[in-house]
Amino acid sequence: MSAALTSRQRRKEARPAEFLAAALDVFVERGFSAARLEEIAERVGVSKGTLYLYYDSKESLFKAVVETSIVPTLAEGEALFAAAQDDPAALLRQLLRVWWERVGNTPLAGIAKLMLAEAGNFPELAAYYRDNVIQRGMRLLTSTLQLGMERGVFRRHDPDLLCKVVIAPLWMASLWQCSFDLSGKGETDYAHYIEVHLDVLMGGLLQKVDE
Repeated sequence: MSAALTSRQRRKEARPAEFLAAALDVFVERGFSAARLEEIAERVGVSKGTLYLYYDSKESLFKAVVETSIVPTLAEGEALFAAAQDDPAALLRQLLRVWWERVGNTPLAGIAKLMLAEAGNFPELAAYYRDNVIQRGMRLLTSTLQLGMERGVFRRHDPDLLCKVVIAPLWMASLWQCSFDLSGKGETDYAHYIEVHLDVLMGGLLQKVDE
């Protein structure tokens, strides 16, 4: 096989990842409605026709972005849950930090912002995101909280409601960062924010020895 042919084959194999990276940028910058497949293809340096060889619609491209970038983080969290149940408090801290580092504090946060803004216009896509990202993540978090309650580590509350209380400050920080805190001046130290949230959360959540 010639060097030129090998190079073309490698580029062909790399294209799906290139399309997904370009699509994430365009979706976050433009929103789903305004995103154009032509621009995504142009950023990769190919024609729209070439893009259609890999993804047959904007919706399928969006789902592929989610499945290759956000879903693996959820799977990693589920593996952590299965392997580290001896210390529910440490597990909860780790799950929240992993979500922040892999999703909340990255360009992927723009996907959640996009869905909040455009869910009403694209109900099928919103249902896909709800079922495959939001509900899956909340099941993991709720299971962790229930585990802590069963082990006597966490105080007892409604686990579904508590799940929303636990994650809401992180969602807010993530959405704020990609919406209003874009000056580049570092107005908020988000690493410190996360640690403050975890400290306050654990202070209220951990079972007191005399209870």
